[in-house]
Amino acid sequence: MATAKTKAKPAATADKGAAQTIHGLSPYQAKKNEEYMNEKQREHFKQILHAWRRELMEEVDRTVTHMKDEAANFPDPADRATQEEEFSLELRTRDRERKLIKKIDKTLVRVEEDDYGFCDQCGVEVGIRRLEARPTADLCVDCKTLDEIKEKQITGG
Repeated sequence: MATAKTKAKPAATADKGAAQTIHGLSPYQAKKNEEYMNEKQREHFKQILHAWRRELMEEVDRTVTHMKDEAANFPDPADRATQEEEFSLELRTRDRERKLIKKIDKTLVRVEEDDYGFCDQCGVEVGIRRLEARPTADLCVDCKTLDEIKEKQITGG
């Protein structure tokens, strides 16, 4: 029984540690009466965005290397089809990440132009925790929720 408890603790500790970092950075600790989106906060989000972008670019490099190394002309059509499907899935994922990198780049411009952290629709603060969860967010929770409701009504989903 003691062995089971010992095994459970490291897993819980590992989960707790993973939840405490955002792309390798600690969550921002706001000080009392601190101005929203001050220089320190903008710098924090620039670091998060650059780290995220770097991770995505490393993944692109890994994919290119993997596809070069794994590319083979299998004699069996089923093996060829499996490899082509695997490569197709990887390329679709990389395409989504390419679009995300563009969005990160646009967000970095907004940070530089002092236009980051405020809702595009209503102008209120998006919020530190929301931005840490989704650094490219450009809508507050309320406006995003309304957009999703409208989208469901239009698409019937």
